[in-house]
Amino acid sequence: MTQRSGFLHWVFPAMLGVVALTALLSGRNLSHTFLDLADGGGVVHPLVPWAQRLVSIILLAAAGERIVSHLVHHKHMPSPILTVTFIGYWFTTVATSALFGSHRQLSHEYLYPLILGCAGLLATVPERDRIIDASRTALFWFLLAGVLLAAVVPSMVLDASYKQGLIPGLPRFGGLAPHPVALGTFAQIALLCLWVRPFRHRWLNRAAWILGLGVLFMAQSKTAWVAFLLCAICMIAVRHGPGMWRRLGDPREGAFGIVVCLAGMLLAVGVLGVVLFADLGAQVTDFSETAQGAQLISMTGRDQIWAVALEEWHQNPVFGYGPSLWDDAFRQSIAMPNATSAHNQFLDTLARSGTVGAVGLVIYAVVLMVMSLRYARATGGLSLALFVSLALLSISEVPLILLGYGTELFAHLLLVITLASAAAGRVPAPRTQARPAYRTVS
Repeated sequence: MTQRSGFLHWVFPAMLGVVALTALLSGRNLSHTFLDLADGGGVVHPLVPWAQRLVSIILLAAAGERIVSHLVHHKHMPSPILTVTFIGYWFTTVATSALFGSHRQLSHEYLYPLILGCAGLLATVPERDRIIDASRTALFWFLLAGVLLAAVVPSMVLDASYKQGLIPGLPRFGGLAPHPVALGTFAQIALLCLWVRPFRHRWLNRAAWILGLGVLFMAQSKTAWVAFLLCAICMIAVRHGPGMWRRLGDPREGAFGIVVCLAGMLLAVGVLGVVLFADLGAQVTDFSETAQGAQLISMTGRDQIWAVALEEWHQNPVFGYGPSLWDDAFRQSIAMPNATSAHNQFLDTLARSGTVGAVGLVIYAVVLMVMSLRYARATGGLSLALFVSLALLSISEVPLILLGYGTELFAHLLLVITLASAAAGRVPAPRTQARPAYRTVS
């Protein structure tokens, strides 16, 4: 079996396929998403469960083949620390909550992230490149399909009732994703994959950049905007930072140093002028009294959901409520049909998995951060960019949840694969002892 064999690169396109098929067959009106949640969810087409079963088989087969191949060839574990931490994170946030939480619940779906994660922890550099290529292509087809549907069935992909955007009257674009926030994350990941693994044709790269940036803007997810800006800064710093620093210290590049210094001085003067001559305090007060300011301060009403999450943790401090937190029955009991999660990774884990899960989350996040920084250069900045994206998204969403293979698993699993493959590039190949062709006689 060659180093480039395997089927892990089909995992992400298969996951996207289920997401797209679910949206296509739902007959949804994106402007009525919250009303559908209040009524117990939208209509699920009978074909969707069968498609999910088929994709589950594909995912398990691809992951199982990778794990068996690794064991058969007696290969080294790329990163034992990442492996132990990932399994520990799953155990503390899923297994203990399902077995010992106040609302115990067992499901075979809880095993999918563990199996996929274990397979991703064995990825090599060639496999990572194939996975990124396949994910990049699938994501841009996913984005393009949503754009084309905007001209055919606009109500399916556009939220015309959105009133919280920066441009009044501009519909919010959700594409084939479950929500515009998820679409913003997909567009961001697509652009990062394109950055590190561009298409072969220049015209195709330009078209992909225009498509990705356009979808990112139209999704109107402020978190995705800020995250992509910071991710771009990380990518540029990792890829071009050392070269720029050398140019600043090179006497032969005096003009470059002068330009950089002047730019820094102008930026400092501009910030100082704003602070000195603009009445920032009065402007902040005026903004906080507006509807948009109130929504920003309360994180669009998420402060109420956070209060519920903390209350559940106080009632179940050790192992939490259980995996079924925020299901239909719970949302009806608290009269919050839109609360599909705690909208904060730490608070969601704290309420769902208790203190045990929160400790596992903190340890896991620290390991991801350290390894993302360590392998930033080896991955062309992708590891650091993905970690920054997940960290920012964790403020208002739950991108590290390991219950099934929903849209939240996409970026998380891609980061695990990126880190594991970077570690695999530094692991020596196993030595095989040559067997004698015949026995020697003493």
